[in-house]
Amino acid sequence: MAPIKGSVTVPAVRARKGGKKLVSVTAYDAPTAKLLEEAGVDIILVGDSVGTVLLGYDSTIPVTMEEMLHHLRAVRRGAAKALVVADMPFLSYQSGLEEAVRNAGRFIKEGADAVKLEGGLEMADTVRRLTDLGIPVMGHVGLNPQKLREYGGYRAQGKSAMEAFAIWRGAMALGRAGAFSIVLESVPAELGRMITRDCPIPVISCGAGPDCDGQVLVFNDLVGLTSEPPRFAKAYSKGLEAFRAAIGAFTREVREGSFRPPAGGPEITPEELKELERMARSMPGK
Repeated sequence: MAPIKGSVTVPAVRARKGGKKLVSVTAYDAPTAKLLEEAGVDIILVGDSVGTVLLGYDSTIPVTMEEMLHHLRAVRRGAAKALVVADMPFLSYQSGLEEAVRNAGRFIKEGADAVKLEGGLEMADTVRRLTDLGIPVMGHVGLNPQKLREYGGYRAQGKSAMEAFAIWRGAMALGRAGAFSIVLESVPAELGRMITRDCPIPVISCGAGPDCDGQVLVFNDLVGLTSEPPRFAKAYSKGLEAFRAAIGAFTREVREGSFRPPAGGPEITPEELKELERMARSMPGK
């Protein structure tokens, strides 16, 4: 996709290190992407969280490349200015550099401005290879949802010095390998502050405290459409309550027979209605 004048770019995001905070929100469809652009969101993340948020999976692990590409195309149609970053799903990049390049390339061809992959030190070579080929990469350290089985559930990371140091090392390695930014998920705020201080690229907090270079939230969490949001998510509206009330009102009106569309419907002239009645009565068997 050709660059659009005024778009948020990878260099522009990198240059925000230590400056104006970056705003990132997930989106999985064109109308949501358009809303986020209208609000001035910098980075729209087409997250593999689509698996748990929209597709009914119990984790992000089952999400496929084709599902991610489908939602990427929808978001791209709604986003003209924001930087669109696509999550690489589980096993689309872990099996070798050749596969990682092929799959990351598919995302770029379909309209992504960058890709995001999970993992720290172990992903440095992959990040280096992708960026050498001109594919911008956002890293992701801390809690890696694709390692859910290893963790035994969605558990905060970095609460011991050893664990925190491994996350710190991973973030530094990604920065050196060429990533243009990092998502830091579900770690103590103190570790978030330290990594943000030491890492040369923007660090975007996803439950890593307020002192990072930016913040990211899942759209459904942000608008209050999640029944059991993560502890660090902040809802800015009561979306579920509003939706339930609206659906309940519609259901009652239909069952009571009081439903009427606000603008009425298509009309037929009295003459055409009379002719219709005549035609119906003339049918055999009537």
